[in-house]
Amino acid sequence: MTSAKKIIILFGDILILYGALILTLIFRYGPADFGESFNSHLKPFSLIFFGWILIFYLIDLYKIKRLRIDLKTIQNFLLAIIISAVVSIILFYLFPTIFKLTPKTNLAIFALIFGILSFCWRIILTKIYISGGLKTRLLIVGDSPMINEIIDYLKNNPQLGYEIVTQKSRFDAVIVQHYFKKDPELIKKIYLLLSQKINIIDSITFYEEIFQKLPFSELEEIWFIEKIAGRKRLYDSLKRIADFSLSLFSIVVLLPLLILVSVLIKLTSRGKIIYKQERVGIDDKLFVLYKFRTMRTGEAGPLWTIKNDRRLTFIGKILRYAHLDEFPQLWNILKGDISFVGPRPERKELVEFYKELPYYEIRHFIKPGLTGWAQINYKPSASIKEAEEKLCYDIYYIKNRSLILDLLILLRTIRYLFVSNK
Repeated sequence: MTSAKKIIILFGDILILYGALILTLIFRYGPADFGESFNSHLKPFSLIFFGWILIFYLIDLYKIKRLRIDLKTIQNFLLAIIISAVVSIILFYLFPTIFKLTPKTNLAIFALIFGILSFCWRIILTKIYISGGLKTRLLIVGDSPMINEIIDYLKNNPQLGYEIVTQKSRFDAVIVQHYFKKDPELIKKIYLLLSQKINIIDSITFYEEIFQKLPFSELEEIWFIEKIAGRKRLYDSLKRIADFSLSLFSIVVLLPLLILVSVLIKLTSRGKIIYKQERVGIDDKLFVLYKFRTMRTGEAGPLWTIKNDRRLTFIGKILRYAHLDEFPQLWNILKGDISFVGPRPERKELVEFYKELPYYEIRHFIKPGLTGWAQINYKPSASIKEAEEKLCYDIYYIKNRSLILDLLILLRTIRYLFVSNK
């Protein structure tokens, strides 16, 4: 249900992009010359539109919760328009032979029209989702911390388009806590609802859809048996080819930067340039992970980095902030120790510490990654509780892993590189 609503927002923006282009050309050249001007603008602007949609995605404007019209949403929306316009100008002027246009006034008018129409589109959808129309009435059967979390989230985010009702009211779907499936009498009653065209949704499935993670406390071994694919041969093969090709290309392109960083580390602090550390990989196998050294040699401290960590060197702080310290892991990807996308590999000591979490070993079911679903959705863990939260995201990725999800994670990582850790 949530995915369909995201598609509605996206499809609306695509129509508005072309609608804004049409209005811009009519405003600039009049109806008489519209046909000629439209033909000359259609192809180059269509290429630009792809970039606009991508930027809107990276700034989270296709998340349903962003339909809430507040200061944060307005700021994100204006930021997306400004970045999209600037990127468009750069592309038009850097590649004139491809775009064959260098619009100034047209682009400014287009950005203004699209911004107004797209923002109004979001306001309209918000009103529809909150007041009715596309609203889904839910009957929730169950009682647990997960169910309470779902209820609180839906009540605090009416723009998601869900309304929680009682059994005596009319409802469109039933959310059933998975434990209740063991009650034969209740299952018979729910079965009868199918003839009334009412959707029956498992509580874990619904939780996964709206939070894009799994409810750790509700999972059992049978869930993993039923939901986690043992092997994905084609996916694994294609992913390895992509990892090898992209890592080799990145090493060649970034070689001057890697040399510069190496020199700066050597000149500003004592110790080795590359920091080597044993990490736990696929099937619990140990491997050596490479990173640029960011701490003073011989400094003791906690297993994870803490805020204002005194062990960090001046250059190390910059490398950490810009995530440049991770670049030597391109060699790990080339070797096949890790992938570009997957659960982040942890130190052996941390793995032993986190093993008190049930199902933590599932993280080692697949190859770890340079970035991952947990990394772009949650801050670095510095406690067992935070590790548990990240595990919820890792399990989601392991269940849903695909080339498309990997691509989306890589795109979101681009945004993550330019903001501080959550």
